[in-house]
Amino acid sequence: MSRFLGRLGGAAAAHPWRTIGAWLIVLVALTALSTGFGGTPHDDYNVPGTESQAGTEFLREHFPQMSGADARVVVHAGQPLDPAALEALRGRLSGLPGAAIVSPPRMSDDGDTAIVTVQYDIPVTDFQGSEGVDALRAAAAPLVREGIQVELGGQVAENMTAPSGTAEAVGIVVALLILVFALGSVVAAGLPLVVAIAGLGVATALIAVLERVTDISGTAPTIATMVGLGVGIDYALLLVARHVEGLRDGLSPREAAVAANATAGASVIVAGLTVLVSLFGLKLSTLPVYSSFGYATFVAVGAVMLAAVTLVPALCGLFGRRVLPRRARKAAAAPSRPRFTARWATRVGRRPVIAAVVSSVVLIGLAAPMLGMRTWPQDAGSQPTSNTSRQAYDLISAEFGPGANGPLVLAVDLTKGVVLDDLVARLRATPGVAAVAPPSVNGTAAVVVVEPATGPQDERTAELLDHLRASVVPDGVLVTGLVATFADISDRLASRLWIVVAFVVALSLLLLTVLFRAPVVAVKAAVMNLLSVAAAYGVMTVVFQTDPGARAVGLPHAVPVSSWVPILLFTVLFGLSMDYEVFLLSRVREDWLATGDAQGSVTRGLSATGRVISSAAAIMVAVFVGFALDPDVTVKMTGVGMAVAVFIDATVVRLVLVPATMALLGKANWWLPGWLDRLLPHVEVERHEAPRRTLEPVS
Repeated sequence: MSRFLGRLGGAAAAHPWRTIGAWLIVLVALTALSTGFGGTPHDDYNVPGTESQAGTEFLREHFPQMSGADARVVVHAGQPLDPAALEALRGRLSGLPGAAIVSPPRMSDDGDTAIVTVQYDIPVTDFQGSEGVDALRAAAAPLVREGIQVELGGQVAENMTAPSGTAEAVGIVVALLILVFALGSVVAAGLPLVVAIAGLGVATALIAVLERVTDISGTAPTIATMVGLGVGIDYALLLVARHVEGLRDGLSPREAAVAANATAGASVIVAGLTVLVSLFGLKLSTLPVYSSFGYATFVAVGAVMLAAVTLVPALCGLFGRRVLPRRARKAAAAPSRPRFTARWATRVGRRPVIAAVVSSVVLIGLAAPMLGMRTWPQDAGSQPTSNTSRQAYDLISAEFGPGANGPLVLAVDLTKGVVLDDLVARLRATPGVAAVAPPSVNGTAAVVVVEPATGPQDERTAELLDHLRASVVPDGVLVTGLVATFADISDRLASRLWIVVAFVVALSLLLLTVLFRAPVVAVKAAVMNLLSVAAAYGVMTVVFQTDPGARAVGLPHAVPVSSWVPILLFTVLFGLSMDYEVFLLSRVREDWLATGDAQGSVTRGLSATGRVISSAAAIMVAVFVGFALDPDVTVKMTGVGMAVAVFIDATVVRLVLVPATMALLGKANWWLPGWLDRLLPHVEVERHEAPRRTLEPVS
């Protein structure tokens, strides 16, 4: 692999315009393909094997007009509403495409608020972009012109998210500043951004094509962009830094490209493969929407990884020595002097036990709050107060009670001997039930809508759901609806988390053992990455499940952690944490094989990579913090969690715990039993003969 990448880098550097031209052709061709044949995002929230899904299927068969999406038009005025105006609104809503049932207005006790519910016979995923919301706004426009407040809730309004672009802009600007500081050259700083954006351009087009052939969640491209932008800049930075180092050692631009691609390029491929392997874990969630996150992010990481090992040597070859800072171009070589990371690694190596214990205590302390984590899929109650769906949610809670935002739907099979009057009486007598609507009957099937006394995110609502299923409703009754579906999603994801963890950790251990031929190092890396992820869970729990923390990130109050986040965060973060482990271990192993000095190789490896890893981590934190500004709660939580995890990983783990444990283990880090040595294939990760003066870090 190393020799192949070296030859690839040399060819790209020798013929930069051919490489750049090939990428432009691919980008233009894929963009044209996505424009002509690309699809649109669709969220598939089916939860196979659950009671809520079975109830939904029952409704689709017996009440097709109630099996699609719903929307709520909430009308509020400072005085009693005009019934004629509400009936006119109902008439306009009845004419909307896909509208099967439009309920009579439900009036509040004081008459100043009304809910008009639109039940569609098509799923929410059939709406393209904002067309569903636009149609609802058009129907409500006459009331708005009269000064009456109209807010939109329900699935149609809540399922529409529009990327703001702020996250990407913030991340790119901050990344550029960090790159200029890290590399000392505007030309060199611009290269990683260009490479990452080129890779993301290809990935975006491919994701659009994927949307034509499979369901891709509306949030998946944003998550893929977040991860792709972060790792793309990091991979390119590692290659540019190694290329600059080669130039300072007196190599020609082409020789430096060969050396960088053969060493740092191999690390990039290993790191990228680790991320891709981790993403396979999303498939084990058994939820189609999670698989779509994996597909989109897989494409993004793969594209930026290929862009890094081809475009970086091409651009470095094109700019020649201009990638060096102006002062460095005038000197034959950079002055050799110990850096902060070298001094730090030496200090940690002298007292490894203290460093290991203190850093472990810090990580465990940060992880402890995760024991109190409560998960719930995002709904309108988690959105910022500026959103129309959140304003509709608050109006309904204030005027009709919190449970009106999350009714439970009971699908009743009358062939099973269920007596509707007895069922309704038992439901109304159940503590925690605020109201029970009269049943709707269609032949041998019926629907009963139950309104809890508490809101969808309240733990008591989940307890009521469990009680109804276990003790109240007889056989032949399935409890479904959005709240029941969300509860089943949370339960499913909680039960599958440990399967995903075991799968991702096992595959990562296997990959690292094969590539580094060091099972001790592989196990140590897995344990440390688990600590990083656990610490991120703990911090995220404190931030989002407390009012001060939630307000600090733009939410009006504390909310549960989105059920979608823990598994997604684990799979992506485990791969990203392995990135830094691979970058560091590749350099340490390279020195170890050259010198046989176990402790010295740790110090020199950390010294050589410390500044690059710190800069790469700072860039990734900046990118993820930018996405924490996104209005979508799932994206916000993912951005906060990833930013915290990367920061912890690049500081506490990579600068303290890793050198401390490697110093304690010494030569045992590279122990390999003979039987395993014979079984493992020989994969050349580093090209040890790459010309290089020293292992001094890039300045």
